[in-house]
Amino acid sequence: MNNHVRARRTDRGWTQAELGDLVGVSRQTINAIEAGRHDPSLTLAFRLADMLEERIDTLFEPDRAAAS
Repeated sequence: MNNHVRARRTDRGWTQAELGDLVGVSRQTINAIEAGRHDPSLTLAFRLADMLEERIDTLFEPDRAAAS
């Protein structure tokens, strides 16, 4: 899955730790999501989208190359 979490987070001037605190996860979890090493649960994806004021389908996109 591709995501735009890092870009939206830095647009707001937040650290990974600050975003993690806002959505209830650790800085390491935010780092893993941004690096593409971890796909968030649906609940967390919705919390991130809400906090970053993005639609979930624009914040997270399927990796079409991996699906082929």
